[in-house]
Amino acid sequence: MKSPTLAEASGASGQLDALYGTWRLLSWTREVVGTGERSDIFGPAPHGFITYTRDGRMSSIVVKENRHKPDDSAKVTDVERAGLFSSMVAMAGAFTVDGDRVIHRIDISWNETWTGTSQVRHFLIDGKRLTIRTNPGPSPIDGKPSIATLIWEKVE
Repeated sequence: MKSPTLAEASGASGQLDALYGTWRLLSWTREVVGTGERSDIFGPAPHGFITYTRDGRMSSIVVKENRHKPDDSAKVTDVERAGLFSSMVAMAGAFTVDGDRVIHRIDISWNETWTGTSQVRHFLIDGKRLTIRTNPGPSPIDGKPSIATLIWEKVE
């Protein structure tokens, strides 16, 4: 079954209009399925933005708080490079909305295992807050089955 286009998304036109724009990350937490263990991903104050445009495109980048800044970009070691890679998430692609779900169709990503996939997320907008929650699945950080919750604030 074909997913609805942005214009066809039924019952979500108000939510859809509110979704457009750029959002700043406030928190990214996860709950490990099976144990209920909760933790902050990338620390209690990660940095990130997600943008949804009216032409059906999205892009997002999230980085860990207090990332190590190499002294010289021309002399980054493999260890530093690996640390920088493992402390970020970035993706861009098309998106559609189906009720309370936003489907990200990933065209490019920091991790090639996501490129070419559809990432389904549940979303809720309450005023200037956007909550995005994943379905249970392996964490891109450590592979543990988890549910991630990201809370964003609209950038004005």
